[in-house]
Amino acid sequence: MRPFGQVAAGVVALVCVLLGLMVLGILVPRPADAGFPPAGGTAGLNVVHLAASPIHTDILLPATPAVLERFGFLARDGLDLGHPALGTIVVGWGGRTFYTQTPTWDRLGLDAVWRSATVDRSVLHVALGGRVDGTEAGILRLELSDAAFAALLDFMGRSFVRGPDGTPAVLPGASYGPFDRFYEARWRFNLLLGCNTWTAAALRAAGLPTGWWSPLPPTLLWGLTLHAPKATG
Repeated sequence: MRPFGQVAAGVVALVCVLLGLMVLGILVPRPADAGFPPAGGTAGLNVVHLAASPIHTDILLPATPAVLERFGFLARDGLDLGHPALGTIVVGWGGRTFYTQTPTWDRLGLDAVWRSATVDRSVLHVALGGRVDGTEAGILRLELSDAAFAALLDFMGRSFVRGPDGTPAVLPGASYGPFDRFYEARWRFNLLLGCNTWTAAALRAAGLPTGWWSPLPPTLLWGLTLHAPKATG
């Protein structure tokens, strides 16, 4: 076989392996971390939303007084938690270089691509969002019990790197605009264990089983629909 043919065959084989792993990652369930029911019953009901783009997912928390108190550090960092249009607190995790340097695709640079393809430090992106009802494109509604919702908030809290005063460590000058901030986060980012696997881990902490491996938004959404149908809508 000619060298070009060998390379082409290797690429096809690699693509087939990755596709196979993604299919298995959807079909094979990864159990929830907690022992409580995610939704329903007499334990309360909290509606959160999952926002999915082609490559990234965010968790949208309802901007209730309890959530705003939990995220009170945002006011310290210049965000208006009393804004009349505030409806959600949007939380996402990702690679530091790509996330902070690529607000739009036309700003994508080689450094961000290289860091994403290898290993990078991570950040949490927290933004003020408007109200949603779950009917918007790319939005999935999730129903969580009080215990499940508290576990989700605890997982998010553990994901922040905290400063000397015990509050999340903000990245000075890093934001897309006046309604968001970036924070130092725990764990390293790479393509195999990226932003969507963090989202999946957060949801498992809240009692929702997912597919075993969720590297892309569709794999996460399909896994949730398959393994946690009673909590999704």
